[in-house]
Amino acid sequence: MFRTLRLDAVLIQAVIAGALSFAHLHDLAAAAGQDGWKAWAYPVSVDLLLVAAWRRMRKDGGNRDAWLWFAIALIASLGANVATAGLLDMNDVPDWLRILVAGWPALAFLGGTLLAHAPPPDPATTPESLDEPAPEPAPELTVERVPEPAPELPPADPAPKEAPAEPAPLAPGASVPPALLDHARKIADAHHVQTGAPIDAATLRARLGIPAPLADSIALQLA
Repeated sequence: MFRTLRLDAVLIQAVIAGALSFAHLHDLAAAAGQDGWKAWAYPVSVDLLLVAAWRRMRKDGGNRDAWLWFAIALIASLGANVATAGLLDMNDVPDWLRILVAGWPALAFLGGTLLAHAPPPDPATTPESLDEPAPEPAPELTVERVPEPAPELPPADPAPKEAPAEPAPLAPGASVPPALLDHARKIADAHHVQTGAPIDAATLRARLGIPAPLADSIALQLA
């Protein structure tokens, strides 16, 4: 209810201000030699330019042309109000004021044309677009490749329970049991597939659990 009353009061005040400004502009135009229907056209021209500039300012608050023409129309309206308040002899209007009144139609036409054909404001800089929250960036997706499992190596044979503490060194090229040699070859092939390099004697010794001379002999035969 209070909001409705306040809105009605604003409308009444706007009607009163518009009527008084309209009458003052008419009287000033008539005193400057614009009689008849021409005197009534001047307040319409000033008010239309004022409204056009105000609408452009509403759409694009940073438009300097809209602010300029709004100030020109406002000065014309306020000037008429002040001039007709007794500060100006309406029976003897100065020549410069007659020139301003006579040149106003062309000036108002220029301002209205520029305001009507002004480029639309950039949507990225309008107040409505600034109030909207910025879109959230899309989450970055990282695709991780699962490494392929390495080939399983065959289990090493358990070391013999009764192994000599100090085996006699084997000469290079000494005979190796065929079963042990076949098992060592499987281990060497798996090692080569996994690492890309031939197996060395130290690795072969650790995998088979055999003495160093025997591992050296097997490595020579596998080379």
